[in-house]
Amino acid sequence: MDNRKFMSDTQHLTPQRIVEELDKYIVGQDEAKRNVAIALRNRWRRMQVADDMRSEIVPNNILMIGATGVGKTEIARRLARLAEAPFVKVEASKFTEVGYVGRDVESMVRDLVEQAVNMVKARKKEEVREKAAQLVEDQILDALIPPLRPQQAPTGFGNVSYGGDDMPASDAELNERTRQLFREKLRNGELEDRKIEITLRSGGSPNIGMIGAGMIDEVSMMNLQEMLNNMMPRKPRKKKVTVAEARQILLEEEAARLIDMDEVKEEAIYRAENSGIIFIDEIDKIASGYKKGGGGPDVSREGVQRDLLPIVEGSTVNTKYGVIKTDHILFIAAGAFHISKPSDLIPELQGRFPIRVELNNLTREDFIRILKEPRNALTRQYEALFAAEGVTLSFTDDAIEALADVAFTLNAEVENIGARRLQTVMSRVLNEYLFDVPDKIKPGTVLQVDSAQVKARLSGLIKNKDLSEYIL
Repeated sequence: MDNRKFMSDTQHLTPQRIVEELDKYIVGQDEAKRNVAIALRNRWRRMQVADDMRSEIVPNNILMIGATGVGKTEIARRLARLAEAPFVKVEASKFTEVGYVGRDVESMVRDLVEQAVNMVKARKKEEVREKAAQLVEDQILDALIPPLRPQQAPTGFGNVSYGGDDMPASDAELNERTRQLFREKLRNGELEDRKIEITLRSGGSPNIGMIGAGMIDEVSMMNLQEMLNNMMPRKPRKKKVTVAEARQILLEEEAARLIDMDEVKEEAIYRAENSGIIFIDEIDKIASGYKKGGGGPDVSREGVQRDLLPIVEGSTVNTKYGVIKTDHILFIAAGAFHISKPSDLIPELQGRFPIRVELNNLTREDFIRILKEPRNALTRQYEALFAAEGVTLSFTDDAIEALADVAFTLNAEVENIGARRLQTVMSRVLNEYLFDVPDKIKPGTVLQVDSAQVKARLSGLIKNKDLSEYIL
């Protein structure tokens, strides 16, 4: 099997096309988009290089610097979706150096492999879904109308026959006609609510807890858990469910039985190694210059950096699916760096993020565009929520400008939380309507939000902001 075949699917993703796709969801931040687009395209280019040179080409990891809510995480997440690549987001502040309570840095690589396994498994299940659906249909039909089959005589008992051989042909024909009739009803969805009893062949043994497992590392614990579970007998169990529920349960079970898990693990490891993306957020929180609230000694933060370093540089990590090399995983780190600076990171770690991108703070015009342009704009999200209740919601242009004005002002004068401020102001404007639908505001109503409503409902928010500096 050529493991590189999946990379051919991303051939159409040229840097310009990647930026065009990101533009559909993220406003501005052109420099960041260009850099991640180049990084993604370089992954495809690397796979076209001769084998001896391919291993030498390492990804240029990216450090994004910018305030919260300007699009750092969204850029990385959308990039992974475009490339259909395994993606994991972690917060650097959740890690602790070895010997302290907290998550071990290698866990982010294990999470990436788990994500890759789930992706590959889902794709392979789709490939066998048609065959699995046929098997499931036969199982459900057997539960509804058991087939009449001739039974073989047991060995050593002469020519004694048991019912089946002496069964009249008319009974067998009637059974077959009935089964065919029920098969058609099944395919037409006429039996979805009928209860049947099904036999589940997997998932019979419960997880086994280990007392005093704190001295065992995470990988050893997972392997021991899997070994003990495999040793326990998995007895088939019966369950009474509707036909619709049975189809869903059995389809999952049959699809899982049809795929080759060894092949899934092999491809998942390869995907994680060559197309995986790990997004490390809040990396500024582990810089030695970060002293907000006095939280923790500098040596602990530096210890986390030194534990991260071998993973980013390239090392091997044991997972329950096999050993993975991190040399060609793309790492994207991000932080606001309000209190600390990138230079406060240890030099070795700085060197592993050669591409630095500063994201711009959002302007009033950016807020207007964020409310109007992206496919997932908040205005469109709220319109969809109201449409679910049969109510039509719309915003005038001056309402959108008023929302942008308030969000920008609050960010400038209280605390800059970027585009997330729009959620605050939007919920303040629309919560009363959301509460009244559908009891007071009936389906079929048309609601239009204008600037007068926005100003009236947000005036209290502005006053509270003005008073906040006087409250202890």
